[in-house]
Amino acid sequence: MAEKTGSLMEWVIPAAFVTCVGWAVWHTPAYILDFIPPDNPSLVDQMSALHLRKDVTPGWAGLFGGTADLIDWAALILIPILLVIGVRGVRVAEMEFQDWRPIDRVALFVGRVTMILIISMTLVMLYEVFLRYVVRRPTLWANELTLWIGGFVFLCSGLYAMQQRCHIRIFLLYDVVPRWLQRTFDIIWAGLLVVFAFFLVYGSFKQVFVTKFYNWEMFGTAFDPPIPATVQPAILIIISLVAIQAVINLISDWNQEPTSHTAADEIDEDELNAIKRSLGTD
Repeated sequence: MAEKTGSLMEWVIPAAFVTCVGWAVWHTPAYILDFIPPDNPSLVDQMSALHLRKDVTPGWAGLFGGTADLIDWAALILIPILLVIGVRGVRVAEMEFQDWRPIDRVALFVGRVTMILIISMTLVMLYEVFLRYVVRRPTLWANELTLWIGGFVFLCSGLYAMQQRCHIRIFLLYDVVPRWLQRTFDIIWAGLLVVFAFFLVYGSFKQVFVTKFYNWEMFGTAFDPPIPATVQPAILIIISLVAIQAVINLISDWNQEPTSHTAADEIDEDELNAIKRSLGTD
């Protein structure tokens, strides 16, 4: 089921998606004021002041008599459009898991988004190094922005790793039991993951989405990014998606023949060949 990969659009769509999501996240106070404004007038004033302080385009008037301006609305509308285009157009590389299903496209696209986030985080760090050691004018935001992006990289890569079956697994007992018992083990671990995700979301939903997200809790620094308001809801969302992906993997792998794992599986042939070439022994 492998398809040709490496086209320019496979980079453009995830990059555009990350850009739109980043813009929408930064201007979420405007969406809260327009769609679900707080009942307390003082909270409305606080949210309005926060939006004015963080607004990238303060001179733009809000549309439809609201707070969100044209760019805010455009970013919000483009997010689902780019998501659909990206999910439908994602291609599997040769080094990726090949026995995938169409429903795996969501996790694959999240993997592409993660790659863009890693590139973005690297560029921010390089920019900060240049300003700090060459121009001698370090920023107040690079370190916290790197921390913020890194949190999403960690979360999104977990979903991608689950789809790729490249998470840590111990096969010592799994490989020596018959296939019916392997399926039993698969059901048990997938069930435990689903139960964990359910109780995690159930137990922290109100605190995360009401206290953190709805009040748009900031980091409390000079740059003051909304790390608590975004990362904590992302944890619940990604954990839920990981649990769903685990069930998808269970169904997809149900009829597959058992695979024997050895120490040789840990050897990366491409890396080994690259080392041989560098030593001139190839």
